[in-house]
Amino acid sequence: MGFQSDNSPTNVSDKIPIVKRCNIRYFPRLMEPAETTLQKAVAAYLEKAGTNAFAIEQAHGLPEDSVRSILNGTKKLGTTLNKAQAVCAALGLELYVGPPRETGPVEQVSLDGADYAHIPLHDAMLAAGTGCDNSAEQIVDQLAFRRDWLRKIGVSASAARLARVQGDSMQPTMWAGDMILIDTQRSMPTVRSKDAKDQRRSPIYAMIDNGEARVKRIERPSAELLMLISDNPDYAPELRQGADCQSIQIIGKVVWWGHTAKE
Repeated sequence: MGFQSDNSPTNVSDKIPIVKRCNIRYFPRLMEPAETTLQKAVAAYLEKAGTNAFAIEQAHGLPEDSVRSILNGTKKLGTTLNKAQAVCAALGLELYVGPPRETGPVEQVSLDGADYAHIPLHDAMLAAGTGCDNSAEQIVDQLAFRRDWLRKIGVSASAARLARVQGDSMQPTMWAGDMILIDTQRSMPTVRSKDAKDQRRSPIYAMIDNGEARVKRIERPSAELLMLISDNPDYAPELRQGADCQSIQIIGKVVWWGHTAKE
């Protein structure tokens, strides 16, 4: 199961007055220099993900202090960010740091002064259990979501997809037939920091596991270890280690689900 869309990049910022400084775009009086913006964006991400700079560097094989130097606000000439700014200036490219932007056309409708985006519902089931084969999945319907709400949770409408849950391993959080909203721009979760104060549950992901579509919480204690966790206590956690982790292909992060009550 793979969600795809036609990539027709749009640039909504073209409709907003801008000024150019070394060919890198800034929004007048609204945006800070790229380095400060990146520093805040990285800090906010780490806090939301419940991890730290060292864990990110280890998990993704980044050079030592590559993330920490951004958090420390390094501004010396020759740092990675300044090099990137110089390259962008030389090539006339935009260096952008901010929320996800649209990657394709999205059907939109306005109701009572609010803008809604149509999100496609795929004829696909994500198993809260052993897995589903969706080799013939197609778009069967659409559901409208408010654009301002999508922006608030950091989801690009063009990257959002809807599917349904099958099975009972995610009960009582999700029930068979529940509709879920998937952000396909979210990849494998990062290593979680070992902070005893962090009581947040592991995030829920839609994935392809050995060719079958599933939905589970993913806990990542280290770069080489994954745990697939069900909310139903009757299902034991599944441990994936080393090469076995490669069998999992992330479709995206589940950011919303809806349940229809049945008599």
